Amino acid sequence: MFVSGKPGLWVRHGLLCLALAVSAAGARAEDGKAAVHIDNFAFVPMELKIKRGTEVTWTNNDDIPHTVLAVGTNIRSKTMDTEGTFIYKFDKAGTFNYICALHPHMKAKVVVTE
Repeated sequence: MFVSGKPGLWVRHGLLCLALAVSAAGARAEDGKAAVHIDNFAFVPMELKIKRGTEVTWTNNDDIPHTVLAVGTNIRSKTMDTEGTFIYKFDKAGTFNYICALHPHMKAKVVVTE
């Protein structure tokens, strides 16, 4: 219900629940390419589900630098300034947990299936 041009509480709550449901389900790549955005000190989506052979592009939309680092792998970006990108093609199946080396509280993962 709208009052004075502002959405009611239940509308905002519904939109928030929808956004959380989509985020919790993770994102899926359909065309061999996928994207992760860095916004407000977070990787979006936090869980990306892709098929082997998919190319993932990370884009830094924050005003400060960030990186992508999956410990124990060769997945490591250079420092990305605003609008900077990093591209990596996943050729092996598995779960790849990664962080921003500059801000280790930023965590996400890519799940690669056959």
